[in-house]
Amino acid sequence: MFNGQLSLVSFQIRCLVLAFRPPEASSQNPAAADWPAYARDYGSTGYSPLSEIKPENVSRLKQICSYSLPEQSTFESSLLVLNGTMYFATSEYTYAVDASNCALRWRVRHEMQNPGRTVRGVAIAGNRLYRGFSDGNVMAYDLGSGDQLWTTRLTETDGRPATIAASPVAWNGMVFIGTSGAERACGCILAGLDANSGRVMWTFPLVPTGNAPGAETWPKGVRVGGGSVWTALSIDTNSGTLYTSTGNPGPDFFGDYRPGANLYTGSIVALEARTGALRSWYQLVPHDVHDWDQAAAPALVITRRGRRRAMAAGKDGYLHAIDIDDKAVAWKTPVTSIVNVDAPLTPEGTFFCPGTAGGVLWNGPAFSPETNLVFVNSIDWCTTLKLDTKSPVFEPEKQFLGSANAFGEKEERRKGWITAVDADTGVVRWRHETPAPMVAGIAVTATGLVFTAGLDGDLLAFDAASGKVLHRLPTQQPAGGGVITYETGGKQRIAVATGLQDTILQTNGKPVIIVYGL
Repeated sequence: MFNGQLSLVSFQIRCLVLAFRPPEASSQNPAAADWPAYARDYGSTGYSPLSEIKPENVSRLKQICSYSLPEQSTFESSLLVLNGTMYFATSEYTYAVDASNCALRWRVRHEMQNPGRTVRGVAIAGNRLYRGFSDGNVMAYDLGSGDQLWTTRLTETDGRPATIAASPVAWNGMVFIGTSGAERACGCILAGLDANSGRVMWTFPLVPTGNAPGAETWPKGVRVGGGSVWTALSIDTNSGTLYTSTGNPGPDFFGDYRPGANLYTGSIVALEARTGALRSWYQLVPHDVHDWDQAAAPALVITRRGRRRAMAAGKDGYLHAIDIDDKAVAWKTPVTSIVNVDAPLTPEGTFFCPGTAGGVLWNGPAFSPETNLVFVNSIDWCTTLKLDTKSPVFEPEKQFLGSANAFGEKEERRKGWITAVDADTGVVRWRHETPAPMVAGIAVTATGLVFTAGLDGDLLAFDAASGKVLHRLPTQQPAGGGVITYETGGKQRIAVATGLQDTILQTNGKPVIIVYGL
């Protein structure tokens, strides 16, 4: 719900949201041949105007090339393509690969004591590439050579080293990135850095303390934290507004420890990109006790009826349409099973869906202006969670959950969905069930195609309007990273980051980039 509707909040925020204007090709939309950002454009829509691959010829797609990474990795990275080169990241390494033949161009390493954690991508601006690491470092590299240009280490609000899983975004001479770690009650932040030098220009605490607005939505005298930023950010380049999704509060499940709305967790937060000043916020999961992060970047769209909206989907299992002009949530539509969500958590155990590993994870909605549909991948997976009998005690660097069985006992049955929802009305136009969870990225094309991939090892091509599966290609690896389309040498290509290794999702892949074309 919109902040003004929360009875738990005793203060009023002056909303300064600026309305979207129609996007300009030079700012909001990249060159047609490229996929230069996490979800292609600053609005995170996942939409490409390329048209060589069409419904009538998509069945002729075949593998063009592949690149097997010489390491083991969680491999949840997005894929970026700019001027014929593909860029992506793992926990320690950053890669540049020829987008036409998958030949390695350069690979650089940032060695860490505890590698192997999630990292979800890179950002590009000018001749530089930017990325974060789980040790809190943000680095800039020369785009052509991979030479390191600067490094800046971010810290949390209490001075501890930050943890970064998210992909940054680079715009207007700045780099923006968020930190994570709600399960240890992080003092998570958003940060704006000078793109040339790496100097931190501003930080915004996602869990306010002291006399900061919103601090009264947390109890005094106890350790509070959360608000992880897990994926990427979106920018309305016309108004200079930066949008981020935020994760759960800490402790995750013991709500009595932290009475109140717990701002700005479970929210979409809008900041002025230049200064980091708060413009608005929309708390979609107030006082979360289910670990229902808003983990994916919202897609900024203009609907067929001309409504300016931020489409947000999270682990609560809903697609939310935030109407920017009305400053309210216009509708929310379930995209996975919603069961027993209002039942209190108990020490004996409470069953609920989506569970702690269900709903929409780190790859968010995509949008087709031709069909006016928003496409969302999701996981249908339930959990039985047992609340701890005692209030949790915070210990630095240890999990701070408040449950007796960690993230709960997951139901054996699980599946996935891709759902198409009308951007104006919230009505589901079609949905497709898959035998395994869906967490990969989504690419939408001007010819009415939707590409995505599943943990069952298939790349899928859908008719955007009807949901008919037009083609299926076996990747033979679980996919949890980027699915993109781009052009090189005058030919349209589809690329997918496969080989997800994830103990929670129970996958064990070997990271491979696969490129397809006609």
